[in-house]
Amino acid sequence: MSVTAQPAAAPGASCSVPLFPLSTVLFPGGPLRLRIFEPRYIDMIGACMRTQQPFGVVLIGAGSEVGAGAAQTLCGVGTTARVIDFNALPDGLLGISCTGERKFALQRHWQQEDGLNIGEVEYAAAEQPAPLPPQCAHLALLLRKLLPELGELYASIPERFEDASWVGLRLAEILPISLTEKQACLEVHDAIERIERLNQLIRRVDE
Repeated sequence: MSVTAQPAAAPGASCSVPLFPLSTVLFPGGPLRLRIFEPRYIDMIGACMRTQQPFGVVLIGAGSEVGAGAAQTLCGVGTTARVIDFNALPDGLLGISCTGERKFALQRHWQQEDGLNIGEVEYAAAEQPAPLPPQCAHLALLLRKLLPELGELYASIPERFEDASWVGLRLAEILPISLTEKQACLEVHDAIERIERLNQLIRRVDE
């Protein structure tokens, strides 16, 4: 079953969104699949689908994903996720497929009685496409090689191998770099700065 997307919030807008803290970094335009079993998140997903609104994904800096009373330190920048599909899994859990949409700065957050985190967020402007620098052309070739190996996860995502923003975001989410580096790449606001950062990381690994 699919869910129809609604327009994203305006750049610079501040509002409250439900948060899903995870031990992963979601990037704008990237895929995210989750298995939902905690009641607070089942209710959250149901509400998001009824209202056709996104929820926020933030990296857990310290703490656990599981448990409504778990102490967590959340990173200050995250990405909204839009539910695009959902289904009942063979083990009885709820499976959802999401797409990353908008980057936001987390201003503050609090926890409801049911344990669900709510965040006051300020949306960043959508990152604009930028020509891929010639010295980073090999990164587009690397991405062309990697994406087919990931199967259907990226099959429906439009490809823009000439765009430094798109190439950098996709590489940052799929390369085996630390969560700290992934979060740093998310927090970068300039596509060229991000792609050059990734280029340096890959060079260090190859040396």
